Amino acid sequence: MFTSIDAGRTAIQKKATKHETQMKRQQGVFLLEALIAILIFAFGILGIVALGATAIGAQNDAEYRTEASNYTGEIIGLIWANVNRVPALAPDPGFAVDAVSLATFQHLPNTASGDPCSFSGATSVDTMVTDWAARVSTISATSKGLPGATARQQVLVDTASDNRVTVTVCWQGPNDAVPRRHTVVTYVN
Repeated sequence: MFTSIDAGRTAIQKKATKHETQMKRQQGVFLLEALIAILIFAFGILGIVALGATAIGAQNDAEYRTEASNYTGEIIGLIWANVNRVPALAPDPGFAVDAVSLATFQHLPNTASGDPCSFSGATSVDTMVTDWAARVSTISATSKGLPGATARQQVLVDTASDNRVTVTVCWQGPNDAVPRRHTVVTYVN
């Protein structure tokens, strides 16, 4: 029969067989863990690439807004520098803005109902304004312009409201679903 030595060998063989069975069950687990790690890493890289694309879009939008602000500041400066001034009536000393001269800067005064960037009406009789409007809507080597800004600039002059001048510049970037707008209101005195 079995001796104690045989019983010890059988126990060792059983442990070895059990260990081999466990090893066979775990075959490929490391490979699976490696594939999951690669998948997580790939999703992380894709997220970083998407973040970069979003950042580029935001940078382009900021650039267009800055350009629109520069263009509105430019036309306001031209109006302030070139409007005729007449001697003020007593008792006010100094000079006052000539309302007729200021009105010549008005450009496309009508806005379509429901579309804040659809302007119509008479163009300005002042060539500084029409040249400015052309620069805003022209993209070339010499003019930065704004994308999709054709006929989307408006200069409203309201001499009855303390010579209020409202300048609106609209543009539509390549990825914009609707036009964007920048409006500045100033008083020329």
